[in-house]
Amino acid sequence: MIKVEDHGACRILRLARPEKANALTAAMLQDLSHSIASAAAAGAKVLVLTGEGRVFSAGADLEEMATGLGTNPIWEEVTQALASFPGLTIAALNGTLAGGATGLALACDIRISVPGAQFFYPVMRLGYLPQPSDPARLTALVGPGRARMILLAGQRITADEALTWGLIDRIVPPDSLIDSAIALAADALAADQGHVAALVRLTRGTIHDQQL
Repeated sequence: MIKVEDHGACRILRLARPEKANALTAAMLQDLSHSIASAAAAGAKVLVLTGEGRVFSAGADLEEMATGLGTNPIWEEVTQALASFPGLTIAALNGTLAGGATGLALACDIRISVPGAQFFYPVMRLGYLPQPSDPARLTALVGPGRARMILLAGQRITADEALTWGLIDRIVPPDSLIDSAIALAADALAADQGHVAALVRLTRGTIHDQQL
């Protein structure tokens, strides 16, 4: 349920369960972890994470949440794989980003979104805790007050608000989402792989290494 596409040294990983709003199962998360590792081993300079259909991801599959998916260490394995990928990572959000799937986008270097996307992480209402690394990464991007607005007050924010808050970096038309991601990565794709890896290491410390 993870589709892999190559555009030169750019590898695109696509969540492909649109009939379930790309809700994440343990199998999908394991597949995604393997796909990220495979991209790194193949020498990809850029990794683009996106979804199929009109929603990036509704979060965790609710049926599997009832059997322990919420505390499965696979979540941290996947986000750490993204956070340590030796190249530029871009979350190309084709629609709404919800729940535990938020951590996937937070672990990427750049986040771009279509205009109609909404962003929410309903852990307070549903009685779950967020994935361990997510609050620190969220706070690093939007600040503590806005992180509490999302996690504690359960606010659903629009793409325009997400851009103003710093949760996303750019809003782009839906029909050019992937082209926009590849265009953003043009300099990285043209650079030496070692130079790309060095620059991403220099820029990740404050976002990816914080823990609560």
